Amino acid sequence: MTFELAAWGVTFGTLLAAVLRAAAPIILAAMGGLISDLAGSTNVALEGIMLIAAFFGAIASGYAAIWFPGSPIWFYALFGLVYGVGAGVLVSGLLAVFHLELGADIIVAGIGVNILAAGLTVFLLFSLTGDKGSTAQLTTFMLPNISMPFLEGVPWLDPIFNGDGGNGHNMIVYIALIAAPLLAILLYRTRFGLRLRAVGENREAALASGISVRKIQYSALLLSGLLASLGGVFLSMGYLNLFQADMTGGRGFLALAAVFLGARNPWGTLVAALVFGASTVFAARLGAFDVPSQIIFMIPPTLTLIALVGFNIRQERVARRKIKQAATQLKAA
Repeated sequence: MTFELAAWGVTFGTLLAAVLRAAAPIILAAMGGLISDLAGSTNVALEGIMLIAAFFGAIASGYAAIWFPGSPIWFYALFGLVYGVGAGVLVSGLLAVFHLELGADIIVAGIGVNILAAGLTVFLLFSLTGDKGSTAQLTTFMLPNISMPFLEGVPWLDPIFNGDGGNGHNMIVYIALIAAPLLAILLYRTRFGLRLRAVGENREAALASGISVRKIQYSALLLSGLLASLGGVFLSMGYLNLFQADMTGGRGFLALAAVFLGARNPWGTLVAALVFGASTVFAARLGAFDVPSQIIFMIPPTLTLIALVGFNIRQERVARRKIKQAATQLKAA
């Protein structure tokens, strides 16, 4: 009985390991979306930023081997990471300029970035590799995995954090796992976090108190781009070892949904992102059975819609409860 339970635990742990890998890019993008949303600038360009970062990360790692032959593999991977994240942050910075300096609507500008990223990556992909589908013809490099040998042989924890072969997870998976607690500290334990939330709650009051609103919003959008870029780079240099056209597959939109489903809180957003990651793993597992592919592809967006409807219903109930409480207090007065 003990052996059977332990064997089942390894299987379940392996499943959780797959969920962590699938959820990692969603978690990072969701944390980025949370930062910008709390600052009053909802970043709907998460999808485009992730796609740009994934493309430039893979391309840069491949071309680094051509530009710097004989260098260690970790150098090529690090070069791609820096290049991909830099490209994503640059796009996020351009979005901030259009919104904060030129007065463009943040939603419209974000949609424009998503459309631009989808077309630009395919155009550059064909220009640089001669292939419109992927970078398979170019040798690209993956970021290293990190294992935890001190967990070897520990039921449940070993398969979760070290995977099937004991090779661990890609380094960005662990960055995603610590993103929520670090963000919670930043938002609720630092002066910057207090000012950022103040700007998002009441811009005019923040201005009146001497807070540089524009500076805070610039910082929020750049941090948002940084986290989303890490998620994008993971897709092409961690989850896979190449870039594919439109490989984000709507993860940026799932991340944005996770922000609101998680009640605009780091821990709630983390849980929502893990749920969306689990839905993608579940959809992939169904692919092994005779289930139509159309149904499989419908699972993540359908779950997103159901979650958002539930969130809106809950918000309406909270609002009605507050109105009733206010009315009761007025009558009592």
